[in-house]
Amino acid sequence: MTEDDERRSKLHSTLTILEAVEGTDRGLISLFIPHTTPVVSVIQYLNDEYSRAESIPEQHVLSSILSELKKYDELPGNGLALFCGAGSGETASDPMCIQIEPPEPLMVYLYRCSSMYELEPLRQMLGEKNLYGLLVIDLSGAWWGFLNGNRIESAGHSTSNIPQKQHKGGQSSARFQRLRENAVREYYSRVGHHVSETFLHEKDFYLRFGGVLVGGPGMTKEDFLMGHYLHHEIQKQVIGTFDVTKSGEGGLEELAGYIKNVIRTKDMLDEKKLLDWYRKEAGKSGGLAVSGEEQVRNNLAAGAVRTLLLSEGIRRSHRRITCQQCGHADERTILLQPGMGVPEILSHTCRICSAPVIGDEMIDIIEELTRLADLSGAKTIVIQENFDEGLQFLAESGGIAAILRYRTAE
Repeated sequence: MTEDDERRSKLHSTLTILEAVEGTDRGLISLFIPHTTPVVSVIQYLNDEYSRAESIPEQHVLSSILSELKKYDELPGNGLALFCGAGSGETASDPMCIQIEPPEPLMVYLYRCSSMYELEPLRQMLGEKNLYGLLVIDLSGAWWGFLNGNRIESAGHSTSNIPQKQHKGGQSSARFQRLRENAVREYYSRVGHHVSETFLHEKDFYLRFGGVLVGGPGMTKEDFLMGHYLHHEIQKQVIGTFDVTKSGEGGLEELAGYIKNVIRTKDMLDEKKLLDWYRKEAGKSGGLAVSGEEQVRNNLAAGAVRTLLLSEGIRRSHRRITCQQCGHADERTILLQPGMGVPEILSHTCRICSAPVIGDEMIDIIEELTRLADLSGAKTIVIQENFDEGLQFLAESGGIAAILRYRTAE
């Protein structure tokens, strides 16, 4: 797992915890601060909010946020997101505060106090981050560029110089047609060369290039691709062709609008194939498939897992807890339920003496199992919930399963 992947996995885990306290009737404060915003001005703003607060609990939450902000002389490079509120069972003087250094720069300052945390700006950062090539082509010109996250970056343009059609008979008509066909081929060849050079020389081509979308009106785009004018490394990464009515940068923007459906369809097809393989193995006597947290953990520890399958619908946290009275340490997996406050999630008693316990460390199940898979060289696939097979996988396996390299002794 790369450092960026690890940051995003940690963010996913934290958002899962924050989602668990959404929908309560307590005041929950979300604060997004860009790096360029002076800390002093934010503190002044919150002091003003404190003086206008309508309840003691809200004042306590604001006091907690102010205490956290006063620790910063300068904000982290990507800014800071801070979530604070009194969950169910908490005292007004003991609100829960979570700070997040986002994986991408925060661009907008936001303060919100409501019955749920504002998480959408961070959710967007967990979206698809592959780099995609864009090419819009017709017989008048071609435009190409990149879709980098949500940004469209224009990279080049070429005009065709193809002579317009004429209506003449006899020899001159045939000669004109040959000249025109030669001009089309020369234009396609020139575009193919420039586009291939641009895409292949992109520094992240071999790291996160997700494919190429080709758009345009009529059959021009299909004729271009059928002629194999692109470099073979680019040609094989063409995802598909799409009807685009605009030219120029407007055409690139229109083409980029197809990307969400393209990614969703591609991911779903890949995940369906993987789930078919998993179910085939699960149906065999002695097949290479296991499910359930305990079995998967045991096989990860033995290095026997080839592919770890985790549903994005998992709402569990693995937590190390310690008894405040006898010192007994334990580990438990906790189900995170919407509307449940964090203290409720963490309220347990010791298995030895029944005294209250405290949480020492909390790790999201997806984050923890992914890390174990990385250590053993296994691949991790997070299965989406937005298609039937994904929902069925969550219901059948509890959202935790694996395809093995070999069977281990049971």
